Order: sequence, then structure tokens, then C-alpha cells
Amino acid sequence: MRTHVNSVGLLVVSDPVLNFSYPAHIPRECIDALPSLPGVYIFRDASGKPVYIGKSVNIRTRVLSHMRTAEEMQMLARAATIDFERTGGEIGALLRESELVKQHQPVFNSKLRRLREMCSISMAGDQPEIVFAREVDFALAEQLYGLFGSKKAAIEALRDVVHVRELCAVATGLEKGMPGRPCFARQVARCKGACTGEESAADHAARVRLALEPLRVTRWPFAGALAIVEESAGLCQRAIVDRWCYLGVDKPRAAAVSFDIDVYNILVRPLQSGTLHIEEL
Repeated sequence: MRTHVNSVGLLVVSDPVLNFSYPAHIPRECIDALPSLPGVYIFRDASGKPVYIGKSVNIRTRVLSHMRTAEEMQMLARAATIDFERTGGEIGALLRESELVKQHQPVFNSKLRRLREMCSISMAGDQPEIVFAREVDFALAEQLYGLFGSKKAAIEALRDVVHVRELCAVATGLEKGMPGRPCFARQVARCKGACTGEESAADHAARVRLALEPLRVTRWPFAGALAIVEESAGLCQRAIVDRWCYLGVDKPRAAAVSFDIDVYNILVRPLQSGTLHIEEL
């Protein structure tokens, strides 16, 4: 809600509910066609351009909830029609939504946009290193920790870990130091002396890996691509995924396989839990 002071000094609270009206300009037949099944839905403007893309296990219920929400009236005012695509289940809907948002970049989708500069923290050696997806295959690399949208975010995460776990900022490359001279943290007893040689590089590296473990990026656990099989109301689909990259339904598209952070976040826990019906290809 926004507040402002009017010409007579009255504090006015602007409540969107007071201005909201049901979007009668959206054709009724668009709404009547919506199924109570899994899939994605697309609000389009008068030119057919998507302004918002969503997903649900019940398309009809989810779309109707948008149309009763006063806070979304700006999006609804831009929308002229609604269409949908059914999927075999929830995972298929999540993957398709992510794909469509990246493809169309709808103005009212704030998430699922492709990151310009995805990076991670690598512990391939004794010192952490910021590596970028354009240089390293995140799906197959070992000892990667965290997925970040910028180098600055990765450094801040590493800095937090170093502080909390009493690691050495010099040995982790976060600060410059002189050989044999204690870092500031060592001077206040918050470093075990990797900077002065009192702690070996190998021991310090082991502590860094242990501290970063909660952020570990899961390596693609299959030899090749797989199909995630889902069925809903007679529609059976096989979502094809390879190295955390969604390649389409049933027959994979001929496209370069590139690590996708959204596909990773959608699939990593369900695949680890063993709850999905999969077919290795």
C-alpha cells in the first residue's frame, strides 16, 4: 500500500482493493476453456505478447485466483487473453514455465529470468576460486559450492563462511598478506594460522571444504540424458533433461546443452529423493 498527504494534510492510504474491479475485458471463453489439470498458463496483451506466465497443478483454480487479486490489477489490465498448455504433471509444468519465461521475458515475471553471469566457488585446489559457467561445465565439475548471479555475491558468501568458521582471509584469497605475517583475524584469535604456517595449507583447505559443504552443487548423477515420465488425465509426457538442462518433451531438441540454474533447482531434490519416474536414455 502507498500513502500520501493530500492538499488539506490528510494522510491517504491507497488501497488497491478500493480500485479493483473484475477484469471483464478478458473474454469469458478464455476462462471457460481452462482445465483443472497441471500445466502452464499465459496472460497475453492485445498484440499476443505474454505479460505473465505461470504454472499450476490446477490451471483453472490458479488463474481464477489471479483474477480475484487486487494487487495484480496492473497485470490484469494489460492482459487481453489467456491461453494454456497442459503438461503430464507438476515437474513438466515447472520446466515448461521456466523455459517460456526465459524465451519471452514477460514484464510481470520477476523470477526465472536467465542470469547473465552465473558463477560458483571451486575448491579444485587448496584455495577457493570463483569460476564462471561460461568457462566451466557446472553440471560435470567436481567440488563446486553455491550458485551465484555475480562474482560479488560469491565473494560475499565466501567472506561470510570465512568469518563464521574462523578461516583465514589471506589463505582463501580474500585479503592480501605478507608471507609469515599474521592476518587480522589471527591477531584477534579468529584464525588458526594458515597465514603464518601454523596451520598447513592442506588442513586449512579441508576446513574450507567442510565449511562450504552445505553449498555443494550436485554433479549430474547420470551417464547421459533421462526422461521424467508423468501422466495426468490421459496425457503422458516424457520431459527430457541432460546435465541440468531441459531439452523439451518426448523428443529432445537439437540444442546445445547448457547448465540451467532453474532446472537444477527444480530437479535436484526430487531426483535425490527417488520420487520421480525416470528413464535413462
